[in-house]
Amino acid sequence: MTDYYLATGLPQPNPAPDGLDAPYWQGLQDEKILLQSCTDCHKWQWGPEWICHHCHSEQVTFAEVPPQGIIYSYERVWHPVHPALKEQGPYIIVLVEIPAADNVRLVGNLLGDPQQPVVIGSTVLAKFEHHNDSQPPFTLLQWRTG
Repeated sequence: MTDYYLATGLPQPNPAPDGLDAPYWQGLQDEKILLQSCTDCHKWQWGPEWICHHCHSEQVTFAEVPPQGIIYSYERVWHPVHPALKEQGPYIIVLVEIPAADNVRLVGNLLGDPQQPVVIGSTVLAKFEHHNDSQPPFTLLQWRTG
């Protein structure tokens, strides 16, 4: 059994049934952040779509971005949002901008002391939390200060 940041028993994330976000989830298992980019207008986007948010081209693909970002916003959660978290709290959720990808934003937990000061604009580094004992296995994207 591996120690996870949040308690076990939470619903397991899965790729969408249509497979659209499967490259993102596979990238996390490979310890890479893969986001969508348009090959026509060269803009980045998140969440995944079948067409570009900017130019409406169908030429979107997943590409790797550096595993770092900047805290755009955060929330310190004090109340359980799921029964599995009734004994856990507080914890910090961060909204992270990815400068290398047109500042698209991703959500994740900020690891470490749940009462640590959080500074908007701080650099954070990706931490890949593997859940290999789950069926099917999955990986979560967490963040740590860097």
